[in-house]
Amino acid sequence: MAVKEILRLGNPGLWKVCETIKSPDSAETRQIILDLKDTLEDFKEKNSFGRAIAAPQIGVLKRIIFIDFPKEIISRLMINPKIVWRSLEKIQLWDDCFSFPDLLVKVERAKEIKVEYLSSDGENCSVSAKGDLSELLQHEIDHLDGILAVQRAIDGKSFAFRNEWEKFWKN
Repeated sequence: MAVKEILRLGNPGLWKVCETIKSPDSAETRQIILDLKDTLEDFKEKNSFGRAIAAPQIGVLKRIIFIDFPKEIISRLMINPKIVWRSLEKIQLWDDCFSFPDLLVKVERAKEIKVEYLSSDGENCSVSAKGDLSELLQHEIDHLDGILAVQRAIDGKSFAFRNEWEKFWKN
């Protein structure tokens, strides 16, 4: 098992733009995928939440995200994901992140998106996403571009510690 340390808010590595993966089937890429999978599973086991992780969150500046989204996900792995379409209709929600697990941020995101990406075999793939999956993919792709949810806050009142959010905002 290759569980990696998750970078926390304040680490400058989280604000860096990731490099495109040139060899999806390389040994280096396969190792990054395993590290992401193991780290996500470990985080979920310890914290009872978590649906996805992006490579920069473990200090790897490569365009890879690993997803464990039980509802409707087509692929658990996306290499070089790119949003190619966004709906004009928006949703507002409280977003959380492994890099600041005790803080939630109210953000606005496109209700629906279309993402193109490569599989681990280098195959071109795409997925249309709406609602929760749309929000999740936008969050993770933001990580690849060095953007954190705290930068997308709707306003200065759009922050809450998790325990306070559960008391006042959860319903």
